[in-house]
Amino acid sequence: MSINIIPTIDLLYAGQVPLIPAYAPAPNGQMSDTRGRLLGDLRISVTDRCNFRCTYCMPKEVFGKGYQYLPQSELLSFDEITRMARLFVAHGVTKIRLTGGEPLLRKNLEVLVEMLAALKTPN
Repeated sequence: MSINIIPTIDLLYAGQVPLIPAYAPAPNGQMSDTRGRLLGDLRISVTDRCNFRCTYCMPKEVFGKGYQYLPQSELLSFDEITRMARLFVAHGVTKIRLTGGEPLLRKNLEVLVEMLAALKTPN
């Protein structure tokens, strides 16, 4: 019986596909992208609400008067956000940016900022 090999990538573009190593390197606590660049920044969206209607961010065609924002119960709690951020810090993240919507619309945001500021980066 003969074996048919079916290529999983288009050979025309094979040179553009990043190579996957034959073995997994030992974890060093840092994350990198497919090009080997270390990932040091983490963006956390704390809300989808916004009191502005900037055309580049919230076009009327998508975010009209009837747009339904996420219910508050669907947002991550501050404890959940901090737990997630702690995992990323353990893997080399050194900068955390809070985004949204408009992050200042999230109630008690200063509490989250204090919680995140208490995270320590590994030496």
